[in-house]
Amino acid sequence: MTNFLENSTSPYLLQHAQNPVQWYPWSQEALERAREEDKPIFLSIGYAACHWCHVMAHESFEDPETAAVMNEHFINIKVDREERPDIDSVYMDAVVAMTGQGGWPMSVFLTPEGKPFYGGTYFPPVPRFNMPSFRSLLSNIAQAWQNDRDRLTATATELAQHVANSPALATELDLIDPTTIDRAAEALFNRYDWKFGGWGSAPKFPQSMAINFLFRRYSRSGDKLALDMATDSLNKMARGGMYDVIGGGFHRYSVDENWLVPHFEKMLYDNALLIKSYAYAWQLTREPRYRRIAEQSLEFLKRELRDPEGGFYSSLDADSEGHEGTYYIWSVEEIQEVLDDEISSEIFVYAYGLTAKGNFEGKNIPFQAAELSEVAEKFSLEEDEIVRFLHAAQSTLLRHRAKRERPGLDDKVLTSWNGLALSALCTAARIFSDENYLQAAQGLAFFLIKQMFVDGKLMRSWRRGKANFTAYLEDHAALASGLLDLYQIDFNPRWYALAIEQANEIIDHFTDPRGGFFDTRDDHENLITRPKSIQDTPIPSGNSLCMSLFLRLGALSGSSRFIDPAEAALRAMQENAAEHPSAFAQWLNAIDFALGPQLQLAIVGPMDEAKFQDLAKVAQEQYLPRMVIAGGGIGSGQIPELLNERSMQDNQPTAYLCQNFSCNLPTTSPEELAKQIEAASAQ
Repeated sequence: MTNFLENSTSPYLLQHAQNPVQWYPWSQEALERAREEDKPIFLSIGYAACHWCHVMAHESFEDPETAAVMNEHFINIKVDREERPDIDSVYMDAVVAMTGQGGWPMSVFLTPEGKPFYGGTYFPPVPRFNMPSFRSLLSNIAQAWQNDRDRLTATATELAQHVANSPALATELDLIDPTTIDRAAEALFNRYDWKFGGWGSAPKFPQSMAINFLFRRYSRSGDKLALDMATDSLNKMARGGMYDVIGGGFHRYSVDENWLVPHFEKMLYDNALLIKSYAYAWQLTREPRYRRIAEQSLEFLKRELRDPEGGFYSSLDADSEGHEGTYYIWSVEEIQEVLDDEISSEIFVYAYGLTAKGNFEGKNIPFQAAELSEVAEKFSLEEDEIVRFLHAAQSTLLRHRAKRERPGLDDKVLTSWNGLALSALCTAARIFSDENYLQAAQGLAFFLIKQMFVDGKLMRSWRRGKANFTAYLEDHAALASGLLDLYQIDFNPRWYALAIEQANEIIDHFTDPRGGFFDTRDDHENLITRPKSIQDTPIPSGNSLCMSLFLRLGALSGSSRFIDPAEAALRAMQENAAEHPSAFAQWLNAIDFALGPQLQLAIVGPMDEAKFQDLAKVAQEQYLPRMVIAGGGIGSGQIPELLNERSMQDNQPTAYLCQNFSCNLPTTSPEELAKQIEAASAQ
């Protein structure tokens, strides 16, 4: 054994277990050794699917001479950012403060007390990209530690104070200003890329939460421009190489502005979030392409990221056969050989833009180069026939691709990302009225409550039967949100009770007296500060997830225990959200819900009766982002207060449509319920 990573559960740490670097996982043992030997710490943070993490590992961490310098002068610690988002958050703040930007691999130098004094991301083995070589950097820092320590420790003290300044979410405002969402929508419009879709320049990331906010905007005010922005972005992402037209699912981001060349990682969280956006797009427009993309992405998750026990793995690597993207690219000749059918290969090559020259390193990333109508016209076929040809070709190519060397799989299961996947499955089950998705959601929920709790405490990560690391705020919030989504489909009171339990856990153990919630529990390991994340990255922050969760629980329960902290934080965040909508998009979705009108639907009666299901479908199949639904009856376990004192009319399942627990006349008619919902939504 050359280091101390071989017993790790993280695939990322295990990738480095045979490095000549004497790596430690983050542990008290490593920190104590740094103090005892009076050495600085080199902290390297990454994740298993990170391409540049692999590059730096091959160039530096596998090099014996570089490793010798590291081992002589430093205590070296490896962290999987996905298992330890708290450590990643603290030191990412420090790196951004030092350099103006962050990323992975993250490379940070610390005092033995854990205070950062120098950092960056990737460092090359020789000077290039206007950066020093990694080995010369190591030598310079080792010399400075011996000869100029006062300067380093002064910098470390200053940086530690900076990262300790977590944001307070308190304000004197007593109302959420309705113009907040108007200003946010205008900002999104002003920054939108109408040529290529999305926001910002290369590299370009999917913005599912901002797209969902625009859908809410359209449903609230009929703002056609908001709908056009949202669907244009979804269309252009799906047309580019970001979307895997053969296997379904999205890559992590595009390295160019027109979504053609992706960074080939595939992450669970991206796909979970985008599945919901495409499902909403279908619900609002009934365009078949959106449903097809959502369903193909779900099939990708179930086929390639699902553990036999029922949870979903974290990611697929960008690399295979030693190169990025090799698994996903094709030559025209290979397509012709595999399909072995001239008309099928011609249609596929034309529809997906393959050329002899290629668009990526001499080969082709398939992308939607022509609309179905154009392909049909060129080949003098009906669109339905083109769809059948393409579907058959995709199936054949997928089977062939499976024979290639597969990208590396990060097979750990993370609670928060699986909570997002649970919400995606529930959304698809509800919108598409698909029993298979509902069963998959129920199976995932059972897995999470069985495997992710140890002695009654929720854990962050699970791999091959072993759960590790106490859960973070985002884990509790995402799990509870997914369970609440599931309750509103199958009305099993167990899910509602568990969601309430997780929400109470958040309030009892994560509350910041200055408003909002810390990322870590009150009994968590002490770092140089207690992190508190509020900005939405590609994943919604734990705080913004909490606010959406608490408002929905409040609408079902009427409890100020949930409503008050959520509304207080939203009042404090509304200015940031209005000015920087892409960075606080999930906050905007919560603000939209808080502004209402919030519709509360209680359906009383036996859940297995067809009339009960007919009433539920009236609401479940519509786009009603500010509605909560409770179903069932008294005596069926812990139920939302919304169901209390409701009874069936004429001994039939009965619906009560309410606002602020003030209800319309009960009805047993789906048609009458639809009219009530339409009238209430028009307000």
